Amino acid sequence: MRSGEQLPGTTCRSDIAGTCLDPLAGVRAPGDPDCDVYLTGSVFLDIIFTGLDSAPVRGTESWARGMGSSPGGVANMATALARLGLRTSLAAAFGDDHYGEYCWDALEQGEGIDLSLSRTVPGWHSPVTVSMAYEGERTMVTHGHEAPPSESAPDCPPPARAAVASLTPGARAEWIAQAAGKGTRVFADVGWDESGRWDPDDLADLEHCEAFLPNAAEAMRYTRTDCPRAAARALTDRVPLAVVTLGAEGAYAVDGATGESAEVPALSVEALDPTGAGDVFVAGFVTGTLAGWPLADRLAFAGLTAALSVQEFGGSLSAPGWSEVAAWWQQVRATPGQDPAALSRYGFLERLLPAPARPWPLRRAVPTIGFGRSA
Repeated sequence: MRSGEQLPGTTCRSDIAGTCLDPLAGVRAPGDPDCDVYLTGSVFLDIIFTGLDSAPVRGTESWARGMGSSPGGVANMATALARLGLRTSLAAAFGDDHYGEYCWDALEQGEGIDLSLSRTVPGWHSPVTVSMAYEGERTMVTHGHEAPPSESAPDCPPPARAAVASLTPGARAEWIAQAAGKGTRVFADVGWDESGRWDPDDLADLEHCEAFLPNAAEAMRYTRTDCPRAAARALTDRVPLAVVTLGAEGAYAVDGATGESAEVPALSVEALDPTGAGDVFVAGFVTGTLAGWPLADRLAFAGLTAALSVQEFGGSLSAPGWSEVAAWWQQVRATPGQDPAALSRYGFLERLLPAPARPWPLRRAVPTIGFGRSA
């Protein structure tokens, strides 16, 4: 596939002035895999209620001033990657109900994600999550039935530059070793260990991963340390690159192969909904890594994309594209009183971004279920 061509069945998102920004244009070469990033996992239908003044009170009815719907679960990560210009392939199970049809169409037609490895499961209905956002946090209620495992992913993943895996403590996913064996660079995160063991030996698939991106609480529990920076250094005994997110403090990373470390503070923003921010951070870091950026630039970009996402509601709804990044960069440079040192931290954006076509902050249209196509 030549630079500028698209994956079969995908569309090109025209985020800036009608053109596609390909962050990997400078590193693409003949013989490279068609797919930039491969993912597999569960897709949910997310229904997000916004504009709540407080948490729902038992025995009362609460009215929300806004509502949106979008694909969630692994779709949050897939959308975040696709909006940053990476050729993204998702293997997932979809229900054969209207919810599944909506999620499939939103991902394939709306985001240009390759779903050729995904399957519709007859007689299985889509899992649904209702999220209520208020006071900068969210409360979620989910209903669903487990999909047949054989329907979720192919026996062997396709060649890809990278893959993003969500590790399950105490369980192996065979596709991770298979992907790494093909030269795919595997980036991993992990969910909360409900068993309470926090045993690093339970993360056996880390041996096949290039990078591990837990949050500070997870990293400290797995390493039995009381400092997230010490935890990141300890994790390099198990994975070449450890990236620990520090919440409001930003992120810290250690490259075990070179000994290089980097820390970037978080951007101060008005957070409306943190849903999907971790997925957006990983997507930003993967983008910078595949493009060959320095470690500190990758951390800064990942933190920026996550900060932009929490200013909007929803998971995949809030994932920023290059137009949001470009508009933010234009706005902060034009704002008087900016710290020159802080601005220089994001100076690498200058060589990447054309002038944005729209002002910042941006507000995406909120998709919803129920509107048919006009004739």
